[in-house]
Amino acid sequence: MTSTGRFTLPSEENFAEKTKELAELWGADAIRNSDGTHLDESVLALGKKIYSAYFPTRAHNEWITLHMDETPQVYLLTGRVLAEADIVDVPLMDGFFEEQLKPNRDADPHKYWEVVDRTTNEVVDASLWTLDEDTDTVHVSGATPMHEYTVSFLAYIIWDPVEMYNHLTNGWGDKEHEIPFDIYHPATRKFVFDTFEQWLKDNPQVDVVRFTTFFYQFTLLFDQKQREKVVDWFGCACTVSPAALDDFEKEYGYRLRPEDFVDGGAYNSAWRVPRKAQRDWIDFLSGFVRTNVKKLADMSHAAGKEAMMFLGDQWIGTEPYKDGFEDLGLEAGGGTSGDGTPTRMIADIPGLKHTEGRFLPYFFPDTFYEGNDPSIEGLDNWRKARRAILRSPISRMGYGGYLSLAAKFPKFVDTVTHIADEFRDIHDRTGGVAAEGELNVAILNSWGKMRSWMAFTVAHALPNKQTYSYYGILESLSGMRVNVRFISFDDVLEHGVADDIDVIINGGPVDTAFTGGDVWKNPKLTETLRAWVRGGGAFVGVGEPSSLARFQAGRFFQLADVLGVDEERHQTLSVDKYFPAVTPEHFITADVHVDPAAREAWEKAGYRIPLSGCGGGQGIKPLGGIDFGEPIANTFPVNEDVTLLRADGGQVQLAVNESGKARGVYVPGLPYSAANARLLERILFWASHNEDKYTAYSSTNPECEVAVFPDAGQYCVINNTDRPQSTDVALPDGSIEHFDLDQSAIAWRNL
Repeated sequence: MTSTGRFTLPSEENFAEKTKELAELWGADAIRNSDGTHLDESVLALGKKIYSAYFPTRAHNEWITLHMDETPQVYLLTGRVLAEADIVDVPLMDGFFEEQLKPNRDADPHKYWEVVDRTTNEVVDASLWTLDEDTDTVHVSGATPMHEYTVSFLAYIIWDPVEMYNHLTNGWGDKEHEIPFDIYHPATRKFVFDTFEQWLKDNPQVDVVRFTTFFYQFTLLFDQKQREKVVDWFGCACTVSPAALDDFEKEYGYRLRPEDFVDGGAYNSAWRVPRKAQRDWIDFLSGFVRTNVKKLADMSHAAGKEAMMFLGDQWIGTEPYKDGFEDLGLEAGGGTSGDGTPTRMIADIPGLKHTEGRFLPYFFPDTFYEGNDPSIEGLDNWRKARRAILRSPISRMGYGGYLSLAAKFPKFVDTVTHIADEFRDIHDRTGGVAAEGELNVAILNSWGKMRSWMAFTVAHALPNKQTYSYYGILESLSGMRVNVRFISFDDVLEHGVADDIDVIINGGPVDTAFTGGDVWKNPKLTETLRAWVRGGGAFVGVGEPSSLARFQAGRFFQLADVLGVDEERHQTLSVDKYFPAVTPEHFITADVHVDPAAREAWEKAGYRIPLSGCGGGQGIKPLGGIDFGEPIANTFPVNEDVTLLRADGGQVQLAVNESGKARGVYVPGLPYSAANARLLERILFWASHNEDKYTAYSSTNPECEVAVFPDAGQYCVINNTDRPQSTDVALPDGSIEHFDLDQSAIAWRNL
């Protein structure tokens, strides 16, 4: 029998009867509209709680077409142009989508733009260049032949990027392009608040205002072929204006350069080690955004409505993990539960009464087309999100898009019925309380708490060749029986390591925000972490942890002594490096399946004879059994006391290092899989000296996980696959319980 509640259903006009039917099937207690849809009276009359998407800064072309100098702006960086003489022309819009972006010729280009000699990185004097407005070309004189030149210029955003994406994806044809606007301008700000005040009066039937989102879009720029060109879900590039730049200078005492935004073409990616200008702009922007968010929330409350923030679209500046977010007065927050990591990103936001996950697939024609089976993606998304929900509950679920599309797929309708019932059952059984975590794990990077569950992301859970090896760490942790927090290098330098932290993880590529860059030049950081590890703490390094781009004091990994591993950067090739024999049996690798034939071949082949001390002790045959993702080349043990668990192909893949009470572990990367999640779990329990806690409520099958709810007096076992699975669960009294689970199943037992 279908249960009810905790479900927000998307609907649209002229679809009332089917909406009523699906609302009953899925147990929906709330209905909302999506971008491009509206709810008619017959849908509103169904008696459900009404959520209405509200876009504060678009969908009012009647205003902004009269004030086109008040659209949001972005600093764009042109392509590099090679000077072949002392004059060079740089076209502005080559590579950009002219229906989205238009150069700002209204504000003085010589004050707000910048021409840079990229060969010397010097700024070209403003007297040496002119703008040809007819061709949108900058003419540079006094150029040095064979040097490259760029222009960083302000551009208006004249088509809302999200509406544009939806428009192009759904083939909305000649539908009018929605132009965004920037509330930094007083006239537009007044229009936004006046318009919202009138909307509240005109929509008494709305119970929850679902702000989608507020004022500034994350960086989303398209090229001339309508393809994504720059996508940074954390990017603040689309937030500038001459007025804001001038006010920033007054408040902070220095002027930002265009380069502080274009960043040589990196556009201040969250992967970049954050600089002072970038941090100051985030603080300046969030102060402005939050002041105005609170006004919108207060207005909603005065009209008897709740205020909800969608963590997506124009979320920039809200900074939900930055101190003070809970003071904005928002009742609810929601976002896309693409997998476990963004589900935790939503669930862990402080200060909200309700959190809501929008599950996938989105009801758009790119998924709901004849011959496709959307239920496959629906169940896959649910399994990934469910792991995280057990560890940090969200209070509501829903979907987005066109309900009329989804209704054409009966199998998908049945799938959502099952998912919704299971979601509510989890909440009913647990009372919305998280499963018990047995360890406290901290992710250490430059951003810390402010980017909780946001590390290693480029475009919001989309795979990327350079990131998946690291993102898999977060995805594993999102549903693991541990408590996770995010700390910054500044936290460690100012306050040390909190007493309740069991394990610190630092990982990522060299010279990124996630490994820290030049912060490792500060001896206090290494002193603090070494002392903590020596006192019994555990440090896990992934990829190029604690690395400095410049070889310093004979080390690349500044905590190589803790990890037992360093990376050869072609500076110490004349120094011999001896590998001890691989130890195939260890607590950490106990669940790693190795093909018996591969194990036999590895044992028979023996070890390489060291050539000049390089690689001795490594097996001639690979032992394998673990997916480490993108390889980190030329890693080596710092001495022969290090325990190598994998060392195939001339470098270290997995090593543990013990010295007294100190334990360190090195791994190059762990893309998400059940096997890798199990491996990481064992790494964390071993490194923190908690091997004795591991067995109780563990599953013999890595494809199945166990979550324990002491207050509810229950535990559950979940099957994270689309195939039947069997597993045994060890109980604290030493007994074993066997489970045979259907695909995607969950089984509950009393403690």
